[in-house]
Amino acid sequence: MSEDLKTAQKNSKNKKESRPASMQKACKKIAPLWSLENFVAVNPYLGFAETPFKDAAHRLSQLGNIEMTLPVSFYQNAIRNGDIEDRDLEKAITDDPDTGFQTLGKFLQALDEMEPAVEPSPTVDLVMDVAAEVTGKNWSSLFVDCMTSWAAAYFDEGQALWMTTDNHSDIFTAWRVEAEMDPTPEIMGLKGFRSHIQKLPDDPIKAALHSLDVLKVPEESLEFYLHGLLLRIGGWSSYVARFDWDANLEGKEANHLQLFLCNLICWEAALYQSLESINLKNLWEKAKGKLNELQQQERPERHQQIKLILQQAFDNACERSLIERFRQKPQQEHIRQKERADVQAIFCIDVRSEVFRRNFEMTSPTVETIGFAGFFGFPISFQPIGHGEGQPQCPVLISPGPKVKESMEDSREYEQAVSARKLRRQLMKAWKSFKLGAIACFSFMGPVGLAYLFKMFTDAFGISRPVKNPDRAGFTKQQFERRDVLLSTEHDETGSSGIPMKEQVEMAKGALKAMSLTDNFARIVLIAGHGSNTVNNPHASGLDCGACGGRTGEANAKVAARILNDPEVRGHLKHEGIRIPDDTLFIAALHDTTTDQVTLFNTNQIDKTHQHDLENLKTWLKEAGRATRTERASRFKINKDEDVEKAIFRRSKDWSQVRPEWGLAGCNAFIVAPRERTANIDLGGKSFLHNYDWKQDEDFSVLELIMTAPMVVTSWINLQYYASTVDNKTFGSGNKTLHNVTGGIGVLEGYGGDLRTGLPWQSVHDGDRYQHLPQRLNVVIEAPIHAMNAILENHPSVKNLCDNGWLNLLAMDEDGQIRKRYAGDRKWKAVEEFKMEMMT
Repeated sequence: MSEDLKTAQKNSKNKKESRPASMQKACKKIAPLWSLENFVAVNPYLGFAETPFKDAAHRLSQLGNIEMTLPVSFYQNAIRNGDIEDRDLEKAITDDPDTGFQTLGKFLQALDEMEPAVEPSPTVDLVMDVAAEVTGKNWSSLFVDCMTSWAAAYFDEGQALWMTTDNHSDIFTAWRVEAEMDPTPEIMGLKGFRSHIQKLPDDPIKAALHSLDVLKVPEESLEFYLHGLLLRIGGWSSYVARFDWDANLEGKEANHLQLFLCNLICWEAALYQSLESINLKNLWEKAKGKLNELQQQERPERHQQIKLILQQAFDNACERSLIERFRQKPQQEHIRQKERADVQAIFCIDVRSEVFRRNFEMTSPTVETIGFAGFFGFPISFQPIGHGEGQPQCPVLISPGPKVKESMEDSREYEQAVSARKLRRQLMKAWKSFKLGAIACFSFMGPVGLAYLFKMFTDAFGISRPVKNPDRAGFTKQQFERRDVLLSTEHDETGSSGIPMKEQVEMAKGALKAMSLTDNFARIVLIAGHGSNTVNNPHASGLDCGACGGRTGEANAKVAARILNDPEVRGHLKHEGIRIPDDTLFIAALHDTTTDQVTLFNTNQIDKTHQHDLENLKTWLKEAGRATRTERASRFKINKDEDVEKAIFRRSKDWSQVRPEWGLAGCNAFIVAPRERTANIDLGGKSFLHNYDWKQDEDFSVLELIMTAPMVVTSWINLQYYASTVDNKTFGSGNKTLHNVTGGIGVLEGYGGDLRTGLPWQSVHDGDRYQHLPQRLNVVIEAPIHAMNAILENHPSVKNLCDNGWLNLLAMDEDGQIRKRYAGDRKWKAVEEFKMEMMT
């Protein structure tokens, strides 16, 4: 065999081995997307965490004109209004010498000379783009619609009355069967499209490799091309990526997204082969050449550089404003109240809790509040009454722990509730089938509809709630109030449930230490989970607790209270150095973030010795709720003459309300410090607040937990809102009024197109101005620098977030002042340098 032939065979083998690797790398660039049932926030740039922010912006722009900044006009207005100052711009320029702007004057000159309407940057062209240029037909739209039609059926979670695809087969096999039968591409002019699909190998990887041989994409730019292909249908790609995420969390290997990518590659190749008669070869060769050129282009276009500097200056201004707020706070000796508090209330770190906590503390000097992740350190799988399976009640970064069942003290009442809920579910399913039946929908719906006239009237005027709260559905009022959690271990047909005593003690100890609450307990310790209360809102779970997996924190609060009230648990904790007084009572509660009402659970079980404390607590909570609703009313533009209370409550049950609450819109800071550092500072409902006292954290294990879990989750939330603001078309879900729920898993904007990700436009904009400003998260931690550096060194994924500019890490000293700024690679700068740089 000649040397040339050996070399050719070796190169061919290397290519075939490298292609699946390129596919895997492209798939890792796609962030997961959770379904509407538990719509938790996720960082849409997750696949770029190892890449600097500005480089990611450059790449995404090339891959599909995806924006990571707002238009220049937004920043120019911020400069004119004084929100961005010269020192913010100057720092942005000096911190990035690669931009080529040596002085502020040169930058401002370039900004003035910049054309108002900049031509889009060159982007990756797929075969469908080249074909569209030749034929004048939008093949990209056809591609998305075909994939959506199949995926909506394949991943359906019970919305459809009958299945139209085999969802027991793998992703590639099921799609191929559909593609072989679907005549749509051929009707649109792709002759022989189905025959090209039929000729593919049965193995998905071999089919993809065969298709890549047809397309002949250069190996050096293959990952770039594949990433662009995944982004073309980024919604469904992200949804499929979630299955891989869940599997990896359980320690399993999965390749669902790679199989989905095989579908996309094969569709592109079949399109190319179906249009051979119009000779796409020359144009496709040019497109591949441009693909290679784009990949080698490392620096962004001039206009993009300017926008990135403006965005960095906007972030600098946000950081400066936060630092100044702490500097303006009066110095006071308030490390902790020496006298015992009447109430200590533990709330989720959620930014909406910041407003309520501040108002709650103002109701009485004997009230303290504590911020902690809303699952309260109890990562459970919760099985509600009448449900066959448990649902994770913990952050998506971790696997749920033991299953806990919802129960009732009276076994007869419990069985009645189970039967009632199951019967209701069956009736609702039957009613749905009747309504959508081929005959019933025409002949019966008219007469039956007349019976709804009165309810339509009351719903329209906010007198009634259009649908029952799903958590209350199937319960009588008495049953709903008597629900509790069952902690004793048992085993039945659904598997084991309950929490063994040893695990209860470990959970209790870990939670209390993480809260820095190991002594000086109040008579009442309120554990307040949170949830939202809205109607006709597909993204309702996105307003619930992200730390509880996109559900309310009720179950976690109940579990925490039950365990911490248990005398046996307290006995074990005493041996661990945590002594909870006998008269300390833990009470579970739920904070409704839409109405700012707080519901207390199992108060009928409270002893007479705490009745006076309970009455005080109820009074203070009502006062805090009224004050919080009044504060939030201005953001909703509720007229001063209008009854604020009624207006807020009406929003929660108004089926036509597209902005029932602002959720986490505006979030821009995460502060990890004792509460006294932020007490009496109005942070405007924009800060996550986590209690932490590093002096009680001897080995800094709590700090490590905070930096690797809550800090990451809050950055995800911040970046989801950021992305939904700067490019809602790609990373948001568009206009809420046009949403159609598909498969019970997500929404389409209108009747077709890709599955939409992220937040609706109405969640970040009020119609006149942005309610969320694109500001990367400022993380402020009161802890020794060496401890934070050690954690960054041990956790590269967290270090990447800080080093690459996805969040801004700041250090607070014992005086409650922000003194240091993380500069990358475990180096820090004094924030005073910021002031000195500006003076020079």
